[in-house]
Amino acid sequence: MLTCGKFRFELTHPLVMGIVNVTPDSFSDGGRGADEAIGHGLHLFREGADILDIGGESSRPGASPVSAQEELARVIPVIEALVRENIPVSVDTVKPEVMKEAIRCGACIINDIRALEGVDLEFIARSEVGVCLMHMQGEPRTMQNAPVYRDVVDEVGKYLGDRIEAMTNAGIAKQRIVIDPGFGFGKTLEQNLELLRNLEQLKLHGVPILAGLSRKSMLGAITGKPVERRDPASLAASLLALERGADIVRVHEVAGMRDAIMILDQIRGKKK
Repeated sequence: MLTCGKFRFELTHPLVMGIVNVTPDSFSDGGRGADEAIGHGLHLFREGADILDIGGESSRPGASPVSAQEELARVIPVIEALVRENIPVSVDTVKPEVMKEAIRCGACIINDIRALEGVDLEFIARSEVGVCLMHMQGEPRTMQNAPVYRDVVDEVGKYLGDRIEAMTNAGIAKQRIVIDPGFGFGKTLEQNLELLRNLEQLKLHGVPILAGLSRKSMLGAITGKPVERRDPASLAASLLALERGADIVRVHEVAGMRDAIMILDQIRGKKK
């Protein structure tokens, strides 16, 4: 069970988180204003997204930082419009100011690439929203400059375990927590593949796992395809993540992912 504000997800079937970027510079689909982002979010929800993840600041390597005021101006109109449609909305942000306002506007998940490090957790604990804690080595602008691990699976797992403990100590129940190994965030191709091969080891923490592999550069390195032609590889990688223990996949292309999950459910003997 995953509890996110008023929403409850049983996790008997994989969940699809649709990506809605409201940025001029995201690595694959930037350039949307609020109206276009709202329309795109509604389209993804109609295609079968369970959750929509709204982001107003790019975290690609080399991306320029955005002020809290600018990020709020980008994401809040989108969050408000989608919440009015009773859609579960996640906000992808590292800024407490944005988190607080997003929660006030009805967002049900805080998705933080810094795993809420340095954030006063009291307001999140009171809110009853879900939290997604991601592992990242380094900072977005420099994270791909020769990342080094002794054992990437062990180190990522230990870090996420420590962050889960920090959440529960702050009064955030485990059923509100999701973990994300952070594919592409301070990891080489081989380190990403090692994490994917051994993703099931993260199940030991007893919380849902989110896998965000959609259109990542690791897929471009394998296939040689530019970002706009990586959806088939994204579906394959996301499906492999589900086979290895992921509960939620964060994707740009929802309809194809839904079809792939229907096949997986049939193989597993599950029917909706």
